[in-house]
Amino acid sequence: MATSVQAKEKYNFNKLQKRLRRDVGKAIADFNMIEHGDRVMVCLSGGKDSYAMLDILMSLQRSAPIQFELIAVNLDQKQPGFPAQVLPNYLEELGIEYKIVTEDTYSIVMDKIPEGKTTCSLCSRLRRGILYRTAKELGATKIALGHHRDDILETMFLNMFHGGKLKSMPPKLKSDNKEHVVIRPLAYAKEKDIQRFADAKQFPIIPCNLCGSQENLQRQNIKEMLNSWDKQFPGRIESMFKALQNVVPSHLADNELYDFKTLSQEVDEGDIAFDAPEIPSFVIDDDVIDDDSTVTQFVELS
Repeated sequence: MATSVQAKEKYNFNKLQKRLRRDVGKAIADFNMIEHGDRVMVCLSGGKDSYAMLDILMSLQRSAPIQFELIAVNLDQKQPGFPAQVLPNYLEELGIEYKIVTEDTYSIVMDKIPEGKTTCSLCSRLRRGILYRTAKELGATKIALGHHRDDILETMFLNMFHGGKLKSMPPKLKSDNKEHVVIRPLAYAKEKDIQRFADAKQFPIIPCNLCGSQENLQRQNIKEMLNSWDKQFPGRIESMFKALQNVVPSHLADNELYDFKTLSQEVDEGDIAFDAPEIPSFVIDDDVIDDDSTVTQFVELS
């Protein structure tokens, strides 16, 4: 019986790993995230997402049809109780090139942000500047962040509900100073898959005591809303994410994207002004994407 259980667990893990490799490989191919000769700086926070991203990128690196380098970078922000040796020890065991950058951003954030206010915005700006500087010092051509599909959807709803913008996290973007290209290889990966993968791999997770402990963040509210929808309406999350890749500017209301004043631009979807909205039906079947014959442009998964 024990052998049978172990075999099933191994099968399920291999299936999960293959699905994540496929998601990452497809995202890399779809957005041309990694090219031959790239030196990719993998930002490692100590959370499940960045651990999973590094693990999968290392796996893909061994089988990809192109050559690229990986260097793991962690920013030690001097948070109280931060276990400084966990990541170096882990990365030493992996045998990967890495750099630990130590900057006391924690004290700056605590000094500038009033008690009870969220610290994410200032913390993010400080962290971004340090990581951009580090990427330049290391000669990195790409900066990989561990945001996944659910992060992207949460950001869209945060901007809609609280910012009045239809905006999210792009899978790939150029920094404001045009010096860096940021990529999100987990853009197609589901958070629940990443969580299961992290649990199975037993990554040495380091909790964030600075922003992760702020329970009343609006992002947490959005996350709970999406999780509720996912349970109540299977397929809704997949449909919403697909919508981000199927934008029809002529059927929104942004004068900057579509010339409503003169209607000089072509309309892709035709005259549907008097038509009832169509609600497509579909079935999400995870087994479809786990076929051993599945191949992406970036890596063969069989």
